[in-house]
Amino acid sequence: MKVKNIIEFAINKEIEAIEFYQKLQNIAKYESSKAFLKELEEMEVSHKTILQNYLDNPSEIGVIDQPTNLLISDYIDDVEAESDITFQQILIIAMKREERAMSLYQQLAAEVEGEARNVFIRLSQEEAKHKLQLETIYDEEILKEN
Repeated sequence: MKVKNIIEFAINKEIEAIEFYQKLQNIAKYESSKAFLKELEEMEVSHKTILQNYLDNPSEIGVIDQPTNLLISDYIDDVEAESDITFQQILIIAMKREERAMSLYQQLAAEVEGEARNVFIRLSQEEAKHKLQLETIYDEEILKEN
């Protein structure tokens, strides 16, 4: 598969994520949840922008340090988005999506070489960073309540 096709595939995955978070914003009851989902949407928009910029003008992209992994999402079952979605459900859905996106970008990095590989490594690290942020919120807001 050509690098361009792989990048376009990744862009489409980011578009799916953007649309998913937009859908959740429409069903979330509380403004704070809607605002949080908007932040998640904006993170996915930034990933789409990174990919689109690389597709339009392949250039060097730096990688970041691999964030810590709290492993919280590894031990939580997936949940479905419902019309009365709770903040805890939003966090679980988001953690699981970030976990899958991180894995996808690691797989795509293995499929390409050169600077395109660095793009996918960078995006995998970005997803890991977002997963850590979500797991930290989950730890502080949900686990500490119990």
